[in-house]
Parts: sequence; structure tokens; C-alpha cells
Amino acid sequence: MRVDIVTIFPEFFGVLDVSLLGKARQSGILEIEAHDLRAHTHDRHRTVDDTPYGGGAGMVMKPEPWGEALDSLIDAGPGDDPVIVFTSPAGERFTQATARELAEESHLIFACGRYEGIDQRVVDHYAARGRVRLLSLGDYVLNGGEVAAMAMIEAIGRLVPGVVGNPESLVEESHEGEGLLEYPSYTKPALWRDLEVPPILRSGDHGKVAAWRREQQIERTRRVRPELLGDDVS
Repeated sequence: MRVDIVTIFPEFFGVLDVSLLGKARQSGILEIEAHDLRAHTHDRHRTVDDTPYGGGAGMVMKPEPWGEALDSLIDAGPGDDPVIVFTSPAGERFTQATARELAEESHLIFACGRYEGIDQRVVDHYAARGRVRLLSLGDYVLNGGEVAAMAMIEAIGRLVPGVVGNPESLVEESHEGEGLLEYPSYTKPALWRDLEVPPILRSGDHGKVAAWRREQQIERTRRVRPELLGDDVS
């Protein structure tokens, strides 16, 4: 998978060189590159924003540098059909289902807005040319799209085959399968600060362990995220 990121802070994404995503980049499973939006400006101040039409507070990101930057990335080669993701609090909610869907793509482009956002014509133009998604991490506002893009890239990237060493570990995680939260996990020692590992996990009875874990998933989901429970979950 190829992932391109357009931002005014390309250095922000240096953290992608560590952990599993860093190893996936080194092995060639993931190709991730951050591009400086200001490289596509042509004035001495490298200006990427201007005052909004109609008045109001804040600044809006100009369409010209975004057009040049995205044009340079969307024609990577024959058959390339990238999905352009605009990180925006006005977008649809990013979920694990979204991550699974995007993990099947071969090319993603993340457009990280700042200030009051990117001129709407940029979104409209590329939506008319290809596939565009406006995605939001949640119902809150960040200073820019970089943090959201980072979270989405990690959630998507770890689902790409070969990135996570044991793919079976992905199946039992929160929000996978039936959408339940993950059960609590324990390791050695069996007793720590007067707190004991549930005896059933040390019983060796795999059937009882599986049943206990499912009960814990349902109970935890009911307590923490009851809206995730379907009517037929019991």
C-alpha cells in the first residue's frame, strides 16, 4: 500500500518510522511519504492561507497549493485510483469498519487541513475527478488534521496483510467481529498486589475460557459503550 500525506508539518509524521509501521515501511509492505504543502507555493512567504470570503474569524487554506500538491500525487501510474481523505470535523465518523475498508486500497492520500479548513472547491474538484472521503476522528476539534491522519494511518496500516506478525490477534480486538469491546487481558504473575488473575484463565479449559471472555466482552460493552450492543447479542 502507498500512503501520501500532504501537510504543512511533514516532520510531524517522523513517528511513523517506529514500531510495526516502521518495520512495514522498511520491508516494503507500506510506502508512506509526507509532502510539504508549502513546496507548492510561489511567493516569498510561502503562503498557504487567506481571509475567508463573507467574513468571519480565522483563515482558510488556499486552493492553488492544494491543487498543485494533489495533482502531483493522483497520477502515480497506470491504473492508479487513489482515495483522497480529507481529515475534517465535518466528515463522517472514522470507525474500525472504515479502517478495514480503506486497508484494501492500494493508494491513499491524506490531506491535512489547518486553520478554518481547506477551500471547499478543492474537495469539490477532486470529488468530481475521483474518490474522496471526508473523515473525522470524533465529535471534537483539533488544531489540524495531522493527529487525525496519524491515527487513521495506524488503524488502517496495521490491517494490511503482513504488518502485524500474528493476524489472529486482530480478530479478537475491540470493534472487530460483532463490534464488541475487547475482554480484559492478564499475564504472569498470578497474584500481584493482592489482585489475582481470574482462576478460570488458569484452568486449562479452553471452552470455559472462551465463554468467560465472551461474557466479559458483553458486560464491558454494556457498561462502557451500550450503543454498540445489537438486539441479538446475548
